Amino acid sequence: MPPVRPMLATLVRELPREDGLRYEPKWDGFRCIVFRDGDDIELGSRNDRPLTRYFPELVDLLTEALPRRCVVDGEIVIVGPGGLDFDALQQRLHPAASRVRTLAAQTPAGFVAFDLLALGDEDLTEQPFSQRRARLEDILDTALDRVHLTPLTDDADVAQDWFTRFEGAGFDGVMVKRADDPYRQDKRIMRKVKHERTADCVVAGFRWHKDGEGVGSLLLGLYDDAGTLHHVGVASSFTAQRRRELVDELAPLRADALDGHPWQAWADPDAHAAHGGRMPGGESRWSAGKDLSWEPLRPELVAEVRYEHLQAGRFRHGGRLVRFRPDRTAESCTYGQLEQVPPAELAALFDEVSTAERAAGS
Repeated sequence: MPPVRPMLATLVRELPREDGLRYEPKWDGFRCIVFRDGDDIELGSRNDRPLTRYFPELVDLLTEALPRRCVVDGEIVIVGPGGLDFDALQQRLHPAASRVRTLAAQTPAGFVAFDLLALGDEDLTEQPFSQRRARLEDILDTALDRVHLTPLTDDADVAQDWFTRFEGAGFDGVMVKRADDPYRQDKRIMRKVKHERTADCVVAGFRWHKDGEGVGSLLLGLYDDAGTLHHVGVASSFTAQRRRELVDELAPLRADALDGHPWQAWADPDAHAAHGGRMPGGESRWSAGKDLSWEPLRPELVAEVRYEHLQAGRFRHGGRLVRFRPDRTAESCTYGQLEQVPPAELAALFDEVSTAERAAGS
């Protein structure tokens, strides 16, 4: 019965190559555990918040795709023309039921299954992953549109190819599981390999840490070809000592920072709606009432930041500060420095796996 805490993963820098490992693509969506009991379906998130009301089209879809009593671990995704579309997925978490229904019709979500936790009265979490996966293959109806069984391989070379080639379709990286592992709720049993790069960004502001005694995050910007500085994300996860040090390091840039600042209009809370919330301090359905006010800095400091990948002109996840770059000018921090990942066809991944599975069975 819900809630069930999903099993988690530890980040590793290189793809492990050991006997007994299984590899899957790492999907860029909402982690979701599906509970079905007869005609009732509940979609549970990793933080115990129900997702059911936001994805009504999945309720009908999974009623057809799953047996009458089961618990399945997977990912809610939206596939757009360029691959996985996390921005469209975020828009689905809307408080208005009418808007949810409209978006469900315009950008219907799909479900990718990768583990089976229960079937009928049987708790499968103590069974090895290889057995759970085999039973998942037996019970999931993948003939339905937008229902997928995640590809799986025991070949590290194939997994490395997925890691490199399908990033353009929006994949986060590769998940690594042991074939004999049981399912452990809220434990970091799995491993994950994710894409990471660095970029030199303008530090144009900061937010105080919630304790009020240090810098919580740096607000980052990149210039486009027209010379406009766009807010692309934040760098955070500082130690307590580093948070205090940053206060002194940034102090010289705070004087008269708002005068002529490229984000000057965003300092006015009334301007957020006009700019669509795509600015420092903009409220969103993700902020959950957090104080997102920010302090401007003269946009002169350059920081080298480690990030995973860019989506819709912004860092998909928060970045990490590597170092400050006094040798770089702010004007040199443009989108042009970023590696462009060629788009990949999402269907190609499933086609390759299906072909391999048919060959193995022949």
